[in-house]
Amino acid sequence: MSAASLLGAAAPAPEETENPLGPNDATSAQSWGEWFLGIPLKIILIVAISSIVLFLLRRTIRTITNHVADGTPFLDRGILRPIGESEVGGVLAKANPLSSARRAQRARTLGSVLRSSATIVVGGIAFFLILDTLGVNIAPFIASAGVIGVALGFGAQSLVKDFLTGLFMLLEDQYGVGDVVDVGPANGTVEAVTLRITKIRDSDGTLWYVPNGTMLRVGNKTQGWATAVVEIDVDYFADLDQVRGLLAQAASRVVKDPVVGAHVLGEPTITGIERLSADAVTLRLKVKTSPAMQWEVARELRTATRDVLERADVPLAGQRDLMATHRAAGLPPGDEPEPTPRDPRSTPLDDVVSNRDARVAATGDEPVPTEEPLPADER
Repeated sequence: MSAASLLGAAAPAPEETENPLGPNDATSAQSWGEWFLGIPLKIILIVAISSIVLFLLRRTIRTITNHVADGTPFLDRGILRPIGESEVGGVLAKANPLSSARRAQRARTLGSVLRSSATIVVGGIAFFLILDTLGVNIAPFIASAGVIGVALGFGAQSLVKDFLTGLFMLLEDQYGVGDVVDVGPANGTVEAVTLRITKIRDSDGTLWYVPNGTMLRVGNKTQGWATAVVEIDVDYFADLDQVRGLLAQAASRVVKDPVVGAHVLGEPTITGIERLSADAVTLRLKVKTSPAMQWEVARELRTATRDVLERADVPLAGQRDLMATHRAAGLPPGDEPEPTPRDPRSTPLDDVVSNRDARVAATGDEPVPTEEPLPADER
């Protein structure tokens, strides 16, 4: 036997390497079948299973958030289903539209975030499994993803802070759409709430875009209940016991109102002297109200207070002389004469003289003689 034959017999036969992109023998049907049952079938299974898992996750999240947004997470289940479908269930669900809107906004925002997160997680896992099936070393990709994540974390700290703050704000239900809030630079009604920003419309009509991460404190004026506070400055020498009785009468009239009175919770409270000055005594009237109704109730309280004080001849601070003049004229409340149009050529001195003549005509007192002003050329 020759040396060449001995070397050929000793050398191992070359192994056939598997081609991941196609069969080794393109002309053999068996080779095509073996190739398809290998890598392509694994990739198809990964994509199919990932799609099914993602579909189930998104559907579950959507179902739960829709139940929470509609306010019927338990009424439509089991033995309580007839209650949720009855008219009583509909009335209970619509009893507080402001709370329902806030709950729906919070649920749908969280649902959108959870669905997006599920898509990113499931899609990322499927992508790396496919690369591993193709024989690609995924260790550098994982390391690069970690480095990119750290870089983005440092470069977008404010953005991450806004998202985390918005997430906890929604979970804790600090405020929602329709609430009147005070966040420092902006004060108004919440029109939209997202994970990154909150849109607030102030009383001037300006729409504020406030990043959630910049809110160091939030004051919600329309959550749970509110308080209508009215402060009344009466004359220093007014009878305080009488004034308290009149304020209680005005509050009682507001409570009995068929429209505004429905939003009054509890009994009105009249506190003692809040402030004392040289010409006024300040009393405070407080009424507990429904959310967002404290301003309307306060306006009605001011109107009723003015009416009862005027009918009882109790002047407000600094109005004693004007009330005496008004009563001396013999005119009932609301029947004051129409004001005389002012002459555009009148000077401030002419206005003083006209006011003095009007007081004299109303009271019948003789005018106090005053020195006539000097002509302009003699001043």
